Amino acid sequence: MIVLAETANMSRLDWLRLRQKGIGGSDAAAISGLNKYKSPIQVYYEKVEGVKESVPSEAAYWGTILEDIVAQEFSQRTGLKVRRRNAILCHPEYPFMIANVDRLVVGEDAGLECKTASEYLKDEWVEGEKIPDQYFIQCQHYMAVTGRSKWYIAVLIGGNKFRWDVIERDEEIINYLIEIEAEFWQRVIEKRPPEVDGSEASTNLLNLLYPVKSVVDDEAELPGEVDALIAELEAVNAEIKEKSEKKAEIENKIKALLGERERGRTSEYVVKWSVVNSNRFDSKRFAKEHPDLYQQYTQPSTHRRFSISKNKSRKAVSQ
Repeated sequence: MIVLAETANMSRLDWLRLRQKGIGGSDAAAISGLNKYKSPIQVYYEKVEGVKESVPSEAAYWGTILEDIVAQEFSQRTGLKVRRRNAILCHPEYPFMIANVDRLVVGEDAGLECKTASEYLKDEWVEGEKIPDQYFIQCQHYMAVTGRSKWYIAVLIGGNKFRWDVIERDEEIINYLIEIEAEFWQRVIEKRPPEVDGSEASTNLLNLLYPVKSVVDDEAELPGEVDALIAELEAVNAEIKEKSEKKAEIENKIKALLGERERGRTSEYVVKWSVVNSNRFDSKRFAKEHPDLYQQYTQPSTHRRFSISKNKSRKAVSQ
């Protein structure tokens, strides 16, 4: 591996700028389509646009704060010594592949990735099960960059559950990563953004790129391929409707068998049709009876709504 830059005394802004010079471990998972928080097109814009100083999220902040705790606990439980490598590293043959690793293991051909996870994500970290895909890919990327033969991963879940595991180097996956990362980096060089996908990350990115304040009262002449996309969308919507009706039909058949009973049991399942009590705020009544208070505590919101309708101005084509 090659040291791209030492980071011990580097500012966060300079560190972010250096990260633009290549594809990191979390980027690798995203462009593989395995990071639910980041899409390939989001990674692309992070590489081609200017870096702005930003405040880390609460999760990212505490992940950084607790990294040392996780590393210490890993050493205590395994007897392995680890050390920091305060540098951005890059692959000797593919310099666009970079890594900012958490720890390297002393006296062993291995590294360590430290994670924190909320209690809500505990099911992703069931002991004895496989490592979450995005972190598995991240560690394979680090092994590709550093040449190490294995990578440990340790996680603190919900602040009170600790788990560690080891990921062995997989040459087939590493070769795949080199291939897709090289293709992606060529897009960055040529300023060719990847296509957007259906992930929540892509949806959020589009809302950030084209917010309400950027909207202009104008009309775009869309290419003919949009007709095929809309036809595909209509087919998907019809399928969703059909599946929704089928889902309701199956549920209703089971409800009819339960009748007035709250629970039912088969050899494999327990079915519940429970009574749920909830209190709902009657906003319409409140607005009618207390209009001034309603107005005082009502906040206007603005968003962009996507819709499709038939083009009524389309001229009839003569036969």
